[in-house]
Amino acid sequence: MSGWFHRENGDLVPLLRVQPRAGRNAFGEVMEGRRKLYLKASPVEGKANRELVKFLAKTMKVAKGQVRIESGETGRNKRVRILGLDSLPSKLADV
Repeated sequence: MSGWFHRENGDLVPLLRVQPRAGRNAFGEVMEGRRKLYLKASPVEGKANRELVKFLAKTMKVAKGQVRIESGETGRNKRVRILGLDSLPSKLADV
C-alpha cells in the first residue's frame, strides 16, 4: 500500500497536492503522503478542478462522473474519490 492513496468501500481514494498553471498535465513526485499533480488550468472559477476531474478520468480510464473531489475544492490539497476503481494504472502504482 502506498501512502498517497488507499482503497475504501470499493473505491480508490488518492490524496493529491495540485499545482495549477503548470506547463502540462502530469503526475509528479510523492511528498508528505500526497502525490503532486501538475495542471495547466488556472484555479479561477473552478477551471483547475474541472481539469483535475477530466485528467484523472482519462488517466484512470473511468468516466468523469466516477471522479469526485471530496475535500479541498478551494485549496491545493485534495482528497479525491474514484468510484468503482479497484487498482491504479501500473505506471502510477510503481511510484
